[in-house]
Amino acid sequence: MKNVASWLLVFLLGMFWIFRIAVTLSAQFGGDFGGFIVFDLTFEIVLLFLTIFCFILIMKRVIWGGIIYLVAYSIYFGGYIINNLIPSLSSESGVDMMVLQNSVAGILGIVIALCIIIDIAVQKVTAKHFTDNKTDWYFNNDKYDREMDERADKNQYRTL
Repeated sequence: MKNVASWLLVFLLGMFWIFRIAVTLSAQFGGDFGGFIVFDLTFEIVLLFLTIFCFILIMKRVIWGGIIYLVAYSIYFGGYIINNLIPSLSSESGVDMMVLQNSVAGILGIVIALCIIIDIAVQKVTAKHFTDNKTDWYFNNDKYDREMDERADKNQYRTL
C-alpha cells in the first residue's frame, strides 16, 4: 500500500466495519442504532468475521480478499436493496425513510468493496509496468554501458 488512496479506502472499510458492529450489537440487545437495522443477525455476524479475514487479505493486496468482500457484501446488502428499495421507489406512497437510509448504507458498503477491488487491480497493473522517467534515461540505455578492455583481468578469483 504505497499511496494515500489505498490507506483511505482501508480506513473507510474499517470504519464501516465498526459501524456494522455497532448496528449488530444494538440489534442484539433489542434496540436500533439510529434507524439502522440488521437484515439477518446470523448472516451479519458471519459477515463481520468474514470481513476480518478479507481485511487482512486486502492489507496484503491480495485481489481475492477484495473479491470475497465484494461478493459477500453484494449478496447481503444487494438482496435488501432489491427486495425493499426498488419496490418502494415504484409505489405511489413514497419511500420509507428507514428503508432509504438502510439502502444508502448498503450501497455505501458495496461501493467501498468495489473501490477496493479497483484500487488493488490498478496497483497490480502499475507494479508490473512501472517506469521511472527520472532514471530510465540512464539504466535503460546501452550508450552508457561499460565496455570491457581487452587487457582486463577476466579471471574469477575465489577466496575459498
